[in-house]
Amino acid sequence: MADQTNPETRTREANRGTPGGSGPSDAQDITHQGISRRRLLGTAGATGLVLGAAGATAGYAAAPSSAATPLAAVGNGQVKFHVKHQPGITTPMQARGHLVAFDLAAGAGRKEAAALLRRWSDTARRLMAGEPAGPHDTDVARDAGPSSLTVTFGFGHSFFGRTGLEKERPVALDPLPDFSSDRLDKNRSNGDLWVQIGADDALVAFHALRAIQKDAGSAARVRWQMNGFNRSPGATAHPMTARNLMGQVDGTRNPKPADADFDQRIFVPDHPGKDGTNAPAWMANGSYVVVRRIRMLLDDWEKLSLKAQEDVIGRRKSDGAPLSGGTETTEMDLEKTDEAGKLVVPINAHARISRPDQNGGAAMVRRPFSYHDGFDADGTPDAGLLFICWQADPLRGFVPVQRKLDRGDALSPFIRHEASGLFAVPGGAAEGEYVGQRLLEG
Repeated sequence: MADQTNPETRTREANRGTPGGSGPSDAQDITHQGISRRRLLGTAGATGLVLGAAGATAGYAAAPSSAATPLAAVGNGQVKFHVKHQPGITTPMQARGHLVAFDLAAGAGRKEAAALLRRWSDTARRLMAGEPAGPHDTDVARDAGPSSLTVTFGFGHSFFGRTGLEKERPVALDPLPDFSSDRLDKNRSNGDLWVQIGADDALVAFHALRAIQKDAGSAARVRWQMNGFNRSPGATAHPMTARNLMGQVDGTRNPKPADADFDQRIFVPDHPGKDGTNAPAWMANGSYVVVRRIRMLLDDWEKLSLKAQEDVIGRRKSDGAPLSGGTETTEMDLEKTDEAGKLVVPINAHARISRPDQNGGAAMVRRPFSYHDGFDADGTPDAGLLFICWQADPLRGFVPVQRKLDRGDALSPFIRHEASGLFAVPGGAAEGEYVGQRLLEG
């Protein structure tokens, strides 16, 4: 849980495209268009307007559908499918998310994988545009707009052996090293194929998950699946950084697309190999994602005093400002001491250890979801973070930061890494292409 998460800026205009690119980024391609083919029926929109004017009771007096006011702010958010980098990487964090990994079925190989990615890409393109998944659509999201839906696809280490493409496997996809904090469940880790789904509406997100699972058919089976959530758009009076389930502001130091070196740190270059990288050509404009299911030991955490919690993180809980003073975005003063000569930001504070300037410049875009999977028999909550981070090379992004956290992070006693995965996520599909086509048909 490095101090580099993605700010939950719900205003789409605040998210600029990736600088220096030859095509639009997914952050640029969120639009608020007119009502889609699936009409945005006005019950929710009318309710919200009436509640604001006349109170909760009046809000349930729904107007006839012909006079209904369409819900435009959330439902009409649309992300383009055909972009330079796959959607769901720099797209603003969404309210709902699903992660699912698949293994190819016995006997399925490169041909079957290509057909599957073609089906998945077509389904993703349709759903992200607010259209039905196909002729046998389940109608789960019939009354909703696209709701900023994104569907992102990746390949695991084992995929290349199963498809006879070992020579195309990137070196950056080598298995992650072991960490002392790992308590990994192998059945909920890795996989041949990985899909990330995000949306600002729960039904839209589930609709996409179900469509992707049905499209797999006999070619692949679900290996594991996880569900997550974030703050809903409009839940705060003004755009602000999200909080995690520990109550901490979580996302202050995430790299931003406007940063001069953002592309270099997060994406494989346009011409890998020619630019001094060892990534294969099919990974141009792609990225590598590390996925970790991190359980938060909330019962232990909540026993700490407010000061103790802030010392663990190195930031004020109220507003995310560093303990050295200022506001959330103030640069942390790592050398500042109190009257007793003690460091104001403890030497093992999470925010101190995870800073890029304390890790040789290692940086990654973190775009997580919180999760809650119920309670254990003794009442302990099974809750935490679906940690998702993006980088051009995990050996220069995630690995050095996690190694340092592993050696002395004050947060470590309050979290447990229970599942892990590393996936190569190719660049976005051009018009007429499907995701991964340059790998599977190259």
